Amino acid sequence: MTRIERNAVEVHGIVKHYGETRALDGVDLTVREGTVQGLLGPNGAGKTTLVRVLSTLIKPDAGSAFVGGYDVLRQPKQLRRTIGLTGQYASVDELLSGYENLYLIGRLLDLPAKDAKARATELLERFSLTDAARRPAKGYSGGMRRRLDLAASMIGRPKVLYLDEPTTGLDPRTRNEVWDEVQRMVGEGSTVLLTTQYMEEAEQLAHALTVIDKGRVIANGGVEELKKQVGGQSLQVRPADPAQLPEMVRALRESGVPATFSTESELLSVHLTDDGQLTTVIGVLGTRGFGIAGIDTELPSLDEVFLSITGKSAVPAQSRDKEPVA
Repeated sequence: MTRIERNAVEVHGIVKHYGETRALDGVDLTVREGTVQGLLGPNGAGKTTLVRVLSTLIKPDAGSAFVGGYDVLRQPKQLRRTIGLTGQYASVDELLSGYENLYLIGRLLDLPAKDAKARATELLERFSLTDAARRPAKGYSGGMRRRLDLAASMIGRPKVLYLDEPTTGLDPRTRNEVWDEVQRMVGEGSTVLLTTQYMEEAEQLAHALTVIDKGRVIANGGVEELKKQVGGQSLQVRPADPAQLPEMVRALRESGVPATFSTESELLSVHLTDDGQLTTVIGVLGTRGFGIAGIDTELPSLDEVFLSITGKSAVPAQSRDKEPVA
């Protein structure tokens, strides 16, 4: 039987003002059921404002939105029972233990006591919090609180899960745990709207991407689709003799092909602007008698796509990861 694709989230012309600032300026967005929709954009682009509208935390000034079939404005109570939310900052009850936080949320979501206990125990294990399960959350590190907050948003197996920069400050191991859990939930039928500054995270998880800037959607599509829209490929040539790299570059430049090389990677690189250049490169190198040990082509990285679309660089990974919160 053919699976009928439905939209879990539909946004039409959403506008939100803060004084004279248009945080959202006519945003349209569609998210398919059972997928991860990445929402990218520079700081202040409007990503978090959109998440707050879709989670009924703020009301838009114009436009309409439906989540899980419910109208954000007219059916907020019903909508809240179908969603989970992890904001940019962890929000847990510091006086309760990790287990008690999760059990309480499960009961508030009307899970039977037995199921709430089982789900709390399951998520504590998945997020490496079992050893601290009975300790008050006020004694948790920042990263532990973040993991507990993520677990809390997932405990009711929401139909739609909003993750607003969920792994900022987490160490790589914990980040992978979050990714695994997101993929597990999507496999079970949940839909995820993910805002992130990590291009690797977007590429790892997202089925489709929406780029927003200055409150407007400026690009939509799959990861590979957006890369192709930016245009150009990078050709990487590994010479049989790395000592010939300077001569190879000189030969290509004399033929009108801009080429560079790296002594560290021992690769020659050419940015291809059309298919004919690939033939030219191979022809020139072959005619001059240079040996080639390997050749490969790559689409632009997602960081390059982001820069091309927004005119701004994504936040450098090294600056974000300098002080991971354990």
